[in-house]
Amino acid sequence: MPIRTNRGRAAVYRKVWGWPLRSPAHLVGAVLIVAVVAVAIGISIARAGGNDTGKKPEQPQGPVAAPSVQVSQPSMDVSALPNRITETSPLASAPPDPRAVAVAEQWAKAWVNHPQGVTGQQWLAGLKPFTTPEYLSQMQSIDPANVPASKVTGPGKAAQSYAASVNVTVPTDGGELRITVIKAPQGWLVADYDKG
Repeated sequence: MPIRTNRGRAAVYRKVWGWPLRSPAHLVGAVLIVAVVAVAIGISIARAGGNDTGKKPEQPQGPVAAPSVQVSQPSMDVSALPNRITETSPLASAPPDPRAVAVAEQWAKAWVNHPQGVTGQQWLAGLKPFTTPEYLSQMQSIDPANVPASKVTGPGKAAQSYAASVNVTVPTDGGELRITVIKAPQGWLVADYDKG
């Protein structure tokens, strides 16, 4: 344990930091000094920043007339203007793309293809060419043994069709699959499915 002496830097620091705690009067004095220093710093920062909080905005002398504004009515019929949208909106209905329906059918055939002993990775490898990478990563948790269907029983039919996506229903022996196919940069890919 170090020996405390009345000499040296430590002794000076003890006297400075210990002074406010010697009496209630010293404590009140120390608090007032800190408050005055804080206010002085705040005022100097406000003045250095160019913030003229003490000045009031100049008031104009005498009455001021409001500027007169004349509004003219448009002389052209706005409804006759052409629409600015040059491309088809992705949410606009469009005839179903046969390639999207074909991708949904191929995906459904890969989805029902899960023979006894197939691993999840092997099953996902069969779905990979027809599925978006984001959705394929979500399907990692699916066990192929839990897939209720074993074969596709009919052709796919487009239920809803838009410019950038098609909802296709594909019948299987385990119920109907509702597959969402989207237009990706690499072509039509499955982005979601639901069992009917």
